[in-house]
Amino acid sequence: MAAMNPPAPALDADACYRALQAHDARFDGAFFTGVTSTGIYCRPVCRVKTPRRENCRFFTHAAQAEGAGFRPCLRCRPELAPQAAPWSTQDASALLARHAARLLDAPDAWGDEAPSVAGLAARLGVSDRHLRRVFESELGVTPLAWLQTRRLLAAKQLLADTRLPVAQVALAAGFASLRRFNAAFAAHYGLSPTALRRQGASGPQDGVQVTLGWRPPYDAAAMLRFFGQRAIDGMECADPAAGTLARTLRLGDDAGWVACTFDEAACRVRVRVAEALAPRLPRVIARVRAWLDLDADPAAIHAVLGADFPHAAGLRVPGTLDGFELAVRAVLGQQITVAAARTLAARLVQRLGEPLPEPAPGLTHLFPTPAALATADGDTLGQLGIVRQRQAALQALARAVAGGELALHPGADVPATLAALKALPGIGDWTAHYIALRALRWPDAFPPGDVALHKALGVAGQPRPAQAAEARAERWRPWRGYAVIRAWHGDAAPKPESL
Repeated sequence: MAAMNPPAPALDADACYRALQAHDARFDGAFFTGVTSTGIYCRPVCRVKTPRRENCRFFTHAAQAEGAGFRPCLRCRPELAPQAAPWSTQDASALLARHAARLLDAPDAWGDEAPSVAGLAARLGVSDRHLRRVFESELGVTPLAWLQTRRLLAAKQLLADTRLPVAQVALAAGFASLRRFNAAFAAHYGLSPTALRRQGASGPQDGVQVTLGWRPPYDAAAMLRFFGQRAIDGMECADPAAGTLARTLRLGDDAGWVACTFDEAACRVRVRVAEALAPRLPRVIARVRAWLDLDADPAAIHAVLGADFPHAAGLRVPGTLDGFELAVRAVLGQQITVAAARTLAARLVQRLGEPLPEPAPGLTHLFPTPAALATADGDTLGQLGIVRQRQAALQALARAVAGGELALHPGADVPATLAALKALPGIGDWTAHYIALRALRWPDAFPPGDVALHKALGVAGQPRPAQAAEARAERWRPWRGYAVIRAWHGDAAPKPESL
């Protein structure tokens, strides 16, 4: 099959059908196929017999397929596909719609508040009517329909992969009552939740297991090396040779572990989650996607960066399961080596972190909470080897997060969060952009003053290296963060004499 570019927002039906015939993983999550003869919609990687061309309808989003009356395939499971990239350089209406969708897809952005169209409009500073009009015009469905699809797919995942009671599934997926859940499920999928559970496979005895896909290429070895070099004893384990990664995680009052096994040949990662975190599986899955950068579109990114970074199409931006933890580690790592920062973080975890209620092999402790770090005295932090300047930065950061003044997750407002971070003592432009890149998942984060970046780009000897780096990086928007990762990795084309 000839090489193709991923389908554009206005889908090329013939290109989609060729990708479907090839079961091409590069297009997983880029479109969904509704089959009129069965009433089912599938991912491009679905291994069922390819339907006839005249029976296929193609949709950019799962919500569009469900809005047209199609039910999700029980074999390929559309809820496990990589999500569409939320960042673009489109016009204001498109940006508003995609930012709205991004917020609806970010459980951490809402906390204990139930997402709603009114709440979404208020956050975006527009009227309900304007939001509904723009959203439907750009994405083909209403915000409410989009949210309903997300909730139903999350519930479907819980039913298939956990043994949670149906009432608990409904609550975890975001439904206000079991009655509403049952009615929505029957209306959209034509069967009851218990009937779907009977059709699905039972989950493993040791935790809950799901399989998440990515669009190739994906350099799993590089991702594992990155996390392995920074793994905190008792809290994280990485084995690049075995392709495994595991760590502890706290979500609200629940705590447990997450373990991942990469399968590059199949373009997927198997994720096991401790039973204690099963009721929060939708949030866990959203965080894992961000942690491992599973939703990136490598074709779109490489189209912009390939000329300058030709050999790193599979590199992704390592994320985090906990934005506060990432920010603390960024502060600890200022102007010291990775190994030294890892040592400081391990001491912090052992002193202020709580023991994991049900330990797993190599996983015994949780990262300290914002409240624990905010109330730690200077003597305690000093005994860990943390210098006074960083003590002040860490405690100011912890107080801001604990007090709800600072949110560090992919749904946060990037400009406002950058400003709030840089207003804290000891956090400058580099640290703020590093946090934005890995915790907020901002793909255009760019620290122009980074010395390693200057060396990688060949501008270190210039009178104003930061300005030279910024000038060169203009052509990399909106993927400058990925360019930074590629530059740090050592992949850069020969530099022109003049920038």
